[in-house]
Amino acid sequence: MSARLTVPKTYKLAIGGAFPRSESGRTYEVATPKGAFLANAARASRKDARDAVKAARTAQAGWAKATAYNRGQVLYRVAEVLEGRRAQFVDEIVAQQGVSAAVAGAQVDEAIDLWVWYAGWCDKYAQVAGNLNPVAGAYFNISAPEPTGVVAIVAPQEDALLGLVSVVAPALVAGNAVVVVASEQYPLSAISLAEVLATSDVPGGLVNVLTGSPAELAPWLAAHADVNALDLAGAGGIDWVDLQIAAADTLKRVLAPGEVIASPQRIAAFTEVKTVWHPKSMV
Repeated sequence: MSARLTVPKTYKLAIGGAFPRSESGRTYEVATPKGAFLANAARASRKDARDAVKAARTAQAGWAKATAYNRGQVLYRVAEVLEGRRAQFVDEIVAQQGVSAAVAGAQVDEAIDLWVWYAGWCDKYAQVAGNLNPVAGAYFNISAPEPTGVVAIVAPQEDALLGLVSVVAPALVAGNAVVVVASEQYPLSAISLAEVLATSDVPGGLVNVLTGSPAELAPWLAAHADVNALDLAGAGGIDWVDLQIAAADTLKRVLAPGEVIASPQRIAAFTEVKTVWHPKSMV
């Protein structure tokens, strides 16, 4: 009896809740650290980036209207599903990065813990960032955080999973939608994570994952008029100053490249503050 042939996985893009190939038909080879062929990944084009922004805009309003408690449940569900597929992600990271199973496992475990940590912030952040402001007069003056809208992200490039989760999860807490350019060298875990999101009650189009070249895709996202904010966490290797200039034309919020640390400040980076005046009852 002949040995069974394995079925190699086709790594596509994640746009609008679906997994299309790049409209350009382009792919690029992903190799092991020793240069052995690992898989083909889709090389996203500027048209794919525009489609991803459109999908994110469509999904964002419903996500922003969901209760904070519900958003927390959805993010926690992501952690549950990721935990169930832990072995797959460990194997992918070992193959892509050439690290030991223990190191890969630690990366996956930290990514799972981050989803849980940010899930816990969903129904607490408004109380921390909001405020009842003291004013002189018969009024209540209340400030409350609201989502910025569509956030375009260049994920950290040095690892396959943890950097991606570190920038995507906090953007979702306050009600934003995301278009993220994954690590160019280690893209496979990003598409596998998109599959997890698709089976975790995350609305289709809320998180759109593009694989390919950040240097090619980031300028189009920075200049896109329907992108509200830009996270350049993984853009240190490209000319990110030009990206800031392009973003300024449409008054985007921009987070410059730098170390990504789990913090409520990453949630605050992509929120706006709405202040409401309300008269006190004179009865």
